[in-house]
Amino acid sequence: MKTLLNILIIAALATTSAFAADAKVKAGPRKGLILDLGGKQAEFFVEKDRSISIAVYDDALKAQPATTEVITATAEAPSGKAKIAFELKDGKLVSTTKLPEGEGYQVVVQAKATPDAKTKNFRIKLILYTCKECSNPEYACTCADH
Repeated sequence: MKTLLNILIIAALATTSAFAADAKVKAGPRKGLILDLGGKQAEFFVEKDRSISIAVYDDALKAQPATTEVITATAEAPSGKAKIAFELKDGKLVSTTKLPEGEGYQVVVQAKATPDAKTKNFRIKLILYTCKECSNPEYACTCADH
């Protein structure tokens, strides 16, 4: 029985380590957060005016015009949840509304590479200051301690 418990503990630790390795944050060419859509990469970037832009890349991070991607988001701000829709503009998907004031809240992005693909959910902690080590916004910080 004790041996079985030890095996289960070791398996749980190995699984946790594997998930932690997969959870490494990747930043894109614009220093935004890379969201893996499976065969495509989408870069979540908060503009200075608090709008969100999503640039699309192939797996080698070569820019691609947004064409078939479907993106929606919900800002879970202290003032309440705010739905955010996107429209195509200059080859990127750009939010039609700005993020609510403040930061430290979650932005939940729902993304699909194509309209018939399975939806992927991404929870992003909206922290806008720039990390001194990697020079990315904190929500896309690639430093080892994140």
